[in-house]
Amino acid sequence: ETGRLARQANGSVLVRYGDTMVLVAATAAPGSGMGAEFFPLSVFYVEKAYAAGRIPGGFFKREARLSDSETLISRIIDRPLRPSFQENYLAETLIVATVLSHDLEFPSDVAAMIGASAALSISDIPLLQPIGGVRVGMIDGEFITNPDPDELSRSQMNIFMAGSRDAILMVEGEANEVSESVMLDALWYGQEQIQPIIDMQEELMKRCGKAKREVEAPPVDEDLKKKVYKSAPKRIQKALQIKEKQERYASIDKAVEEVVAEIGGEEADKDVVSEIKTYLGEIKKQEMRSKLIKDQVRIDGRTPTEIRPVSCETRVLPRTHGSAVFTRGETQALGVTTLGTREDEQMIDALPGLSYKNFMLHYNFPSFSVG
Repeated sequence: ETGRLARQANGSVLVRYGDTMVLVAATAAPGSGMGAEFFPLSVFYVEKAYAAGRIPGGFFKREARLSDSETLISRIIDRPLRPSFQENYLAETLIVATVLSHDLEFPSDVAAMIGASAALSISDIPLLQPIGGVRVGMIDGEFITNPDPDELSRSQMNIFMAGSRDAILMVEGEANEVSESVMLDALWYGQEQIQPIIDMQEELMKRCGKAKREVEAPPVDEDLKKKVYKSAPKRIQKALQIKEKQERYASIDKAVEEVVAEIGGEEADKDVVSEIKTYLGEIKKQEMRSKLIKDQVRIDGRTPTEIRPVSCETRVLPRTHGSAVFTRGETQALGVTTLGTREDEQMIDALPGLSYKNFMLHYNFPSFSVG
């Protein structure tokens, strides 16, 4: 339903699935965001303890920052939506999905995914088409839709997927070992279950949808574009032939600087420089793709089926319980293991209730790892 809550948002819906209720509100800055360098889309999935009749733990007895689970669900919602907006739409956009009532038998993440699409679809925000989300399980060879916790414990797979009317946009999940044909059948099954969800959203759009705001394409200087496409390709091709990553990046940066200086001049307007770099990005993408498709060679000289050199080193840290360095080409990972006791288990205070986690994976991506 829409129109009862969050009336000042560009679009809002209240999704009910069993006794699970999720309020999703979509808001956006005015205009289309022309001139922005990226699409500032933010998605927040928020679980309120009162939704399950519980009081938050901790000293302050209120919700704090998003939990790992909430963050992951926010990303799952973001992933299929981000490429579904109209091209050149770059206005700041915010989607907030708040779980108001939680029924263990009916997943709130599925409701939030559907609600996010519905809220955008009835708003003036230019989403190209509605999408649907569904969780697929399999018990005794039979696929099931949105399995409850008991069914999930017996299911051979737990696949969360999102799709539009004619395409699968996102797949996330885990499964026991199943054949490729079974996995493909699961995806086809999920895509079929998504269709009625899209039907409902389209009906809602007909009844109360707003006209979509106009999104203007940025002006194209055809003369400038021709100059860039005449000057840059050979320089980019030469740079892409370098196998060593850092040297290749430096060569590409140098080629970009040369083209900008040659065409734009030393006192070029920043908008002109930005436009030149946009065309250079297009050329780089085209050259990389052409080399792979025509020559079957990637930019570091490998064939499509060739992997980078792999090496492993263990016991690299003397005082840890376990440590190793894994190297593949120029990518490295340092892994460290620590063994604890039952006292070290992590207590999870979530909507389903208290639970304890005895395996924790901490993933860090420091900025220096990409130079």
